[in-house]
Amino acid sequence: MIPVKRAARGKSRLDVAGADRADLAHAIALDTIEAAARCELVAQVVVVSDDPALARESAMIPALRFVPEGDPRGLDAAVATGVAAIDPDGRMPRAALLGDLPSLRPGDLADALRAAASVDRAVVADAEGTGTTLVTAAPGVAWTSSFGDGSFARHVALGCQALAMTDASTLRRDVDTASQLEAARALGLGPRTAALLAAARPA
Repeated sequence: MIPVKRAARGKSRLDVAGADRADLAHAIALDTIEAAARCELVAQVVVVSDDPALARESAMIPALRFVPEGDPRGLDAAVATGVAAIDPDGRMPRAALLGDLPSLRPGDLADALRAAASVDRAVVADAEGTGTTLVTAAPGVAWTSSFGDGSFARHVALGCQALAMTDASTLRRDVDTASQLEAARALGLGPRTAALLAAARPA
């Protein structure tokens, strides 16, 4: 599951000179979605969103399904909506991935999913070590998540096994601020985000 806010509401702290914030939020989300879709261990990417522009722009990405979010009630509610729509009985392995990972490489996601396959629940911390970029649940395990500020500790308290991903893993570099975007740029941005930032650079 990848929950994505409407671009008008997303990334309120991401201020980059010359780049429209809504366009940048779209580019980041689309690069994240495409990287997840290209991961060899992902059977289907489920995007939970009420953003029609995002649906149009992602039409060429394979193995993608959109689930309407409904009234915005936060990330956890959006993910739960996707889980209930796709696998309400928890018969399959499930994962919730944040949609703000513009440097994500499919191989880094695959590494985490392989490690998560041996535990009931797993969590990956963001680069700062306090937030969360990925939560998983094994087949037969009830879904639960608690995204938001300080979410990593809450997920561990919920029984998630912390996965030991390296600092260099692109799965850990989520983006909420311009400085985090620069850190993501150093890892290598996805094509849409890179193109938008290139166009925003002054001549």
